[in-house]
Amino acid sequence: MRIEQHPVLCFERGNKVSFTFDGKPMEGYENETIAAALHASGVKILSYSSEKNHPRGFFCAIGKCSSCFMTVDGVPNVRTCVTKLREGMKVETQRGKGELL
Repeated sequence: MRIEQHPVLCFERGNKVSFTFDGKPMEGYENETIAAALHASGVKILSYSSEKNHPRGFFCAIGKCSSCFMTVDGVPNVRTCVTKLREGMKVETQRGKGELL
């Protein structure tokens, strides 16, 4: 589910790295964002709205909305659409304002 070729954009992927998402082992690439790695792995729900608990997915990809907030290495409300993936990261879904599932 990754875009491999694009007529305008250039993808500079690094080495393959391992991370966990809600305790499940996952893989992605250095230089891609956490949200991109999750999307490529089939994860479509990144967070839930705080009031009505509606699922939210990959939306703006520029760090301006709150649809991609997740807890990363224990830090809540990380914008995963602009945060680069690193080896060994622990990524967790959260509900509302920083509450883990």
